[in-house]
Amino acid sequence: MKELSRPLAALALLLIVALFSVPGFFHLETKDGHLYGSLVDILNRAAPLMLAALGMTLVIATRGIDVSVGAVVAISGAVAAALVAAQQGLWVALAAAMGAALVCGAWNGLLVAALGLQPIIATLILMVAGRGLAQLFTDGQIVTVYEPASFFFLGSGHLLGLPFSLFVVAAMFGLTSLLMRKTALGLFIQTVGINPVAARLAGVRTAALIFLAYVFCSACAGLSGLMIASNIKSADANNAGLLLELDAILAVTLGGGQLTGGKFSLAGSLIGALIIQTLSYLIYALGVPPQVTMVVKAVVVFAVCIAQSPNLRTRSA
Repeated sequence: MKELSRPLAALALLLIVALFSVPGFFHLETKDGHLYGSLVDILNRAAPLMLAALGMTLVIATRGIDVSVGAVVAISGAVAAALVAAQQGLWVALAAAMGAALVCGAWNGLLVAALGLQPIIATLILMVAGRGLAQLFTDGQIVTVYEPASFFFLGSGHLLGLPFSLFVVAAMFGLTSLLMRKTALGLFIQTVGINPVAARLAGVRTAALIFLAYVFCSACAGLSGLMIASNIKSADANNAGLLLELDAILAVTLGGGQLTGGKFSLAGSLIGALIIQTLSYLIYALGVPPQVTMVVKAVVVFAVCIAQSPNLRTRSA
């Protein structure tokens, strides 16, 4: 719990600012059995980012980085929306979209784990080409989905009064946490991040773990793409998931994850995603120009990087 104290304190500070600056921020009401309010809206809108942050957490834990997350989101949403619009069947569309995301993850994993390319270079290839592929799949148009209504449930449906997207995030978080804590997988990933050479000499299959980390990251991004396409009832290959990878990286670092690998926190990454979404909500609610959001995020990234500087930690020790 100690490792979560800083991100929780940052989130609490933002909520206190919202309490005094945004009227009715903590007000909740029920309509047609569904819970509504600013807090629910923040959680719902943060769901795709939280999923992307979960996948990014494992990649960063292995000393990697994945800048193709946004492109995978665009590909997944484009495939699903195009197939649903073509009346190919909902489950076929969902399976094809997730299959495409897994292929993207396998591509990144092979480039990094098998060919030994630098992670940022390997994933940059898909970042550039992937969004182009998504645009080719949709013929450069925004694909609008009108039916079936079940397609919209993933992104805008409700269960037990809460947005269904939150249950998806909770399920992914629970499954991932279970694997990390109840098996040796979490320890192996941490070992690879701390010292991949020593891990390999100790018998850990480092290449396989790195490969799986990138596949998992793309799977989370693919699910985010489905959630976004379902919520807006369309696929915009040009804008869907744009810069989501940067927000995911920031969420991981805000949650206590080390960019140098090894140390990671799944719960911290989710809190980091909530910090980003709450900050964005505050900026819009206060009438600040949207362009300021990027400046604020840049300042936060700079502060986090400085705080994680080995030289700074050595001097302050």
